[in-house]
Amino acid sequence: MRFQGVVMLAVAMGVATTSGAPTVRAAQEASDRPYLLERIGDAAIVQTYADGFEALTLREKTLIWHLYQAALAGRDIYYDQRYEHNLEMREVLEEIITHPEGVDPATLEAVHSYTKLFWINTGPFNNLTARKFVVETTPSAFRAAIEAAARSGATFPTRDGESVTQMMERMRPLFFDAEFESIVTNKTPAPGDDMLLASANNLYKGVSTADLDGFEEQFPLTSRLVNVNGELVEEVYKIGGKYSDEISEIIRHLEAAIPYASEPMAKALRANIAYYRTGSPVDQRAYDIAWVEDQESSVDTINGFTEVYMDARGAKGAWEALVFYVNPEKTGAIKTLAANAQWFEDRMPWDPKYRKDGVTGITANAIDVVVETGDSGPVTPIGINLPNDQTVREQNGSKSVSLSNVNESYDRSRPGNYRQEFAWTAEEAERSRQWGSLAGEMTTNMHEVIGHASGKLAERLGGSAQPDLKEQYSALEEGRADLIGLYFLADPKLVELGVLPADAHEDIIRAEYESYTRNALLQLRRVREGTQIAEDHMRNRQMIVHWMMANTDAIEKRTRDGKTFYVMVDWRAFRDGVATLLAEVQEIKSEGNYDAARTLFDTYGIHFDPVLRDEVVARVDAIGLASYSGFVQPRLEPVLDSSGAITDVAISYPQDLTAQMLEYSGKVMPGR
Repeated sequence: MRFQGVVMLAVAMGVATTSGAPTVRAAQEASDRPYLLERIGDAAIVQTYADGFEALTLREKTLIWHLYQAALAGRDIYYDQRYEHNLEMREVLEEIITHPEGVDPATLEAVHSYTKLFWINTGPFNNLTARKFVVETTPSAFRAAIEAAARSGATFPTRDGESVTQMMERMRPLFFDAEFESIVTNKTPAPGDDMLLASANNLYKGVSTADLDGFEEQFPLTSRLVNVNGELVEEVYKIGGKYSDEISEIIRHLEAAIPYASEPMAKALRANIAYYRTGSPVDQRAYDIAWVEDQESSVDTINGFTEVYMDARGAKGAWEALVFYVNPEKTGAIKTLAANAQWFEDRMPWDPKYRKDGVTGITANAIDVVVETGDSGPVTPIGINLPNDQTVREQNGSKSVSLSNVNESYDRSRPGNYRQEFAWTAEEAERSRQWGSLAGEMTTNMHEVIGHASGKLAERLGGSAQPDLKEQYSALEEGRADLIGLYFLADPKLVELGVLPADAHEDIIRAEYESYTRNALLQLRRVREGTQIAEDHMRNRQMIVHWMMANTDAIEKRTRDGKTFYVMVDWRAFRDGVATLLAEVQEIKSEGNYDAARTLFDTYGIHFDPVLRDEVVARVDAIGLASYSGFVQPRLEPVLDSSGAITDVAISYPQDLTAQMLEYSGKVMPGR
């Protein structure tokens, strides 16, 4: 499971803008290096830095280099999973950009802007709303750009006997029709529609939810399910199966990494390779256990089919890869929480029968990420807790990581004036400025370390609530972990443990509860069309705040000068409400109560007032607040001696999304 940032926004000094986004000038706190690189519509492009990399040993750097290559080797898997036309579309766009001679400048700018959004979102669907976006030019201008690029030597993905003009006509609805395959993951389809058939992702082909009745998947996480002449066929992600070429390259680089890994990590890498060879649940479990048991390595990786958010039914794993190293300066607090996990479990505000008798093996670290690809990048989480297998969590433990350099990039690129715009009082804004980062970081740590690792399921569920909760599972689990973080943030135990200061504890509680409340309003800026929230993390936050508004006196909706505010007025009532809702949510999960989960989110978490959304959009646009961010990753390059041996690994920061994405695709801009 992962934690997406409560306030994902980035604006900085001297920002380049396109597509009508406002120019914003704001100080980049405590540093002159650039964080926000540019704005594309309502998206921000931000650079991440890995400051501790150069101090690592040569062995650690070499290990990271091979893992970095393994992460890049699987990038196209996720492109294909997310949309079956993605790779063709990307090739068309990148060939135009790298062959600009003769292309109309205005058309080229529109294509380039669209391509940046395409790269950030890994295809033509917004990462948060799941809705399709289109090229902001005309089909005739786009066709002329393709033809001009072809004359300059571009090679396009034409089919046998097909001209580039015919290719453009075939692909026209992909680029220009927002209603054609319009939602990548549709968990709330229109009445009479099927959520799998209404979803444009490539995890299924011709399969409806009704087709699954009585069908038992052998590879539930690691296969694409296809309807072949009325028979369901699992196309398994493995050597010799689907994505075999990409998986072979991943394995090659993982094998190259093994000699530089610690023995526990080498064992996990071997298990990962074995899992990639078969795709079987048995090998998946063996890998999960080996990965969890490696608790001391300073370098680590996640590489495989992991999270299920993209699947409307919450079963199929999306490919992702991360490579990171421990940030020892920031790890103390998160390790302290992990060491006291049983104390928190024993005091969960739910029925004792859902508490674990023994919390096992929680490992927690603050990390600096070197690269994130697939489902984890360029749009990135800020916290991760794995594995997702509940039985492994209960028997072997879990690992939690807080992505410290990603958090820093968010913090260093925020505009100072967003707090004033949505805070009811100057005191609230000042609390957010002074304590918001610490409060948010502690809540995220509690979410990952204590939240996802907690609780016990009814035995009849067989170790997993997902099959019973179906499409509601991910949002419910993210809401459960959020509630745990919010509940224990106010516990004096955090002061006793030394992870929060005693003299500021109440201010920190207020700052986080106020921020969480404001976010239910602020996050509407991300859903600029329609009246429903699709993304699971957004649904859970909307559900919590609106449940609190309906069932407690902790939050008031106020207006001033024609503007709407959500105001947290009583932090003790807020915490009491969190406790009540958390007990309900835990029971729903522990018992696999699908109807209760669906009612909870349909009542509080999915639907919103478009008039209120339009007001929020106008306000954030006026102050230049981005809806979401995509990240440019650090770049690694080995330094070799005359024999070809690695003597160092150099790190640099491209500060250029286009250059990095083209390099990943094996292309370069003309003249570079």
